[in-house]
Amino acid sequence: MKIAVDGMGGDFAPEEIVKGAVAGAREYGVEIALVGPEERMRQELAGHDCSGTVIEVVNASQWLVEGEHPGFALRQKRDASIVVATKLVKVRKADAVISAGPTGGVVAAALVILGTLEGMSRPVVGGPFLGFAPNTIMMDLGSNVDCQPHQLLDFAIVGTVYARRMLGIKDPSVALLSIGAEEGKGNEQVRETYPLLQKCGLNFIGQVEGYDIASGRANVIICDGFVGNIVVKFGETLGKTIGRWLEDRIAGRLPESEVREIVADLVLATNAADARGGGPLWAVDGVACVSHGRSRAEEIARTIGQARLAVEQDLVGALKTELAAARRKLGMPDM
Repeated sequence: MKIAVDGMGGDFAPEEIVKGAVAGAREYGVEIALVGPEERMRQELAGHDCSGTVIEVVNASQWLVEGEHPGFALRQKRDASIVVATKLVKVRKADAVISAGPTGGVVAAALVILGTLEGMSRPVVGGPFLGFAPNTIMMDLGSNVDCQPHQLLDFAIVGTVYARRMLGIKDPSVALLSIGAEEGKGNEQVRETYPLLQKCGLNFIGQVEGYDIASGRANVIICDGFVGNIVVKFGETLGKTIGRWLEDRIAGRLPESEVREIVADLVLATNAADARGGGPLWAVDGVACVSHGRSRAEEIARTIGQARLAVEQDLVGALKTELAAARRKLGMPDM
């Protein structure tokens, strides 16, 4: 299996990306196509022990930077590293692509180059985000901020496939995030989505509220990306803030090594991305994994592992099957 890695994507590119690519190649037994300015990539690789790995450098003279409008950047930078890396998947010279670059640019590249699955209009980002509830995933976490009810239904199908294939949950429970558990509570978007989820054949258990997220009450929680992105960033920051507060409170009462271990465990319990790395960008016709922009080498390596698992589990094929089944349940025509 070969994974294309955007060597210039992320806050700490290319140093941490290359380091993570080498570690991922060794740990997960995959070949790597490292994409970026050839001379710079080779200089970074020279600082690492690459023995026992297969790493190919693919030249790309440009790269995306945070703050650029995705569509404009891709039109102006046709040789950007994320573009070149994604095209490797399109022409089947790689099985998957990963990037920690600007999410908008990564999504746009996947959308334009790989295209979406039939019947799905938008890619979606999601997965486990809270270590306290490792078997709970949320869709969407930020790629779609204005959604129609039928798109939230698509997110539920995506989440079900994720939970089955990536987490090994046989019959994942699905819930709609709202301001109350009773049917009829919530905004217009939530109220119109509810009956679709009732009829689609998924294991829909109704609505959950914010305080249900950490309890693991549902395996798949559905919301639009505006809400999801706020929730996940609040959780990440809260864990780190409590960690610093706790470190000050118990300093001197326990050995310093134990204090550090407790705080590290707390941060992992609230930051699943640090523990698992990035995850697949769903609904595109190929495996593209997005990692957090602040990812260090460890997260990049773990994202390579997630990409390998996504290919092995044939997530794209499984999602096509689930989409077709849900449409039949709702009496919708096959696409």
